[in-house]
Amino acid sequence: MSAVVELRERLRRYYTAYYRDTLGIPGWPTLVDLRQEEEAQERGHFDRLRTVLGPDALAGRILNVGCGTGGFNAVAAAAGARIVGMDADAEAIAICGAKHGSDRSAYVRAEAERLPFREGVFDVVYCFSVIEHVASVEATVAEMVRVTRPGGVIYVHTPNAWSWWEGHYKVFWAPFLPGPLARAYLTLRGRPTAYLATLRRLTVARLRRAFARAGATSATLHDDTPARESVGPLRTLTGAYYRVTGTSPFIELVVRKP
Repeated sequence: MSAVVELRERLRRYYTAYYRDTLGIPGWPTLVDLRQEEEAQERGHFDRLRTVLGPDALAGRILNVGCGTGGFNAVAAAAGARIVGMDADAEAIAICGAKHGSDRSAYVRAEAERLPFREGVFDVVYCFSVIEHVASVEATVAEMVRVTRPGGVIYVHTPNAWSWWEGHYKVFWAPFLPGPLARAYLTLRGRPTAYLATLRRLTVARLRRAFARAGATSATLHDDTPARESVGPLRTLTGAYYRVTGTSPFIELVVRKP
């Protein structure tokens, strides 16, 4: 079996376990297929980061907190960025190593609450759809600020607790749905519920407070991400909700370290 075929099979097993077994998503084969070419999706995320921060900001060293299977890192490296990825999942890091070839130092297995890097070593810290999974949001924020150089930036993108969409399970969702009701709702839909225990419902206010406690108070919110549920049967109601409340379904926060 060639290295390319083996890598694709490894990705397929990894994301089948996630989408089918952990989340029980009915259309899981399509999502697994998309992950085979995850760099195409991550290219859009990289372009967004460059737009929000400006191209010069990506000339320095970048840390990707929660790099998963390395799609974003591959895109960033191809664009000439000096990027390091870290993730707590051993298999994800092993897949990253297989993708990146001989430079295994480009990826590190670690917990976000205990980043194994010196203070102030990165110009940009990138954290996309990860901080809602960590054991301690406050400790993770403090660590991201610590490893960022003075004048550097931290980019965080995460679901908003005020959203009417649960992006992991990919289902319509009521904001701040209590745990017992959330489990009952997923059970009625034939979905596994254990993954709920890994999710944190975050707000802009909570993230701002966490960064302020870590000494970073300059935080800019970008709220122009369209609502995914805007194409669903309740799009009129949810669209009105976002317009009236001024809420965005996602939190996109850019924080500058003083």
